Amino acid sequence: MLSPSWPLVPSQAELETSRLFSEELGIDLSACAEEQYFCWFLASLLFGGHIGEKIARHTYEAFCRHRLITPQQVLAAGWNFLVNPIMREGGYVRYDFSKSDQILRDCQKLVDEYHGSVRYLHEASRDARELEQRLLAFYGVGPVTMNIFLRELRPYWPKADPAPLPAVAAAAASFGIDLGRYERKSLAFARVEAGLIRLRRCSRRRDIA
Repeated sequence: MLSPSWPLVPSQAELETSRLFSEELGIDLSACAEEQYFCWFLASLLFGGHIGEKIARHTYEAFCRHRLITPQQVLAAGWNFLVNPIMREGGYVRYDFSKSDQILRDCQKLVDEYHGSVRYLHEASRDARELEQRLLAFYGVGPVTMNIFLRELRPYWPKADPAPLPAVAAAAASFGIDLGRYERKSLAFARVEAGLIRLRRCSRRRDIA
């Protein structure tokens, strides 16, 4: 597993052992289960927002702790419950109202347009481009959130194949990592991509320090 003790320039073999971000949250996308898909969708909404990674993680854990792990359960909980206790337990001090709005609106869209199923979102799409456009049609979902959600689903969803973020390509070039040796929909590529994102964050923190 990629760790802070790694040298600044790890080998590709070391990067291939990186944990997926979904795995760090206890989400098993390889199970191909609707509950796991929704949990990753929810986590992606949080990690794609204007908050720190720690707050996003704690907020996701609060959703799980309160058993809000389907769109129907989130909608039944309602806005007030999402603001407090969910967002409060997660550590939100700003954006808690707007993030609660977003999550509720996106859960409602899942119910109204996709039978409450994240899997059906994939099935309803003709190809990778349409899948991305359908995701971008959700309230508050931009290219980064869309990328967070789809990149770890590449090995499991035939139509999930987002291009790596420019920051990932830049990190690969900076660390001398050859992304071209991997098939983009492979699990190995997803792990290398996750490792490069962590390396870039670590490098930026060191630069600031």
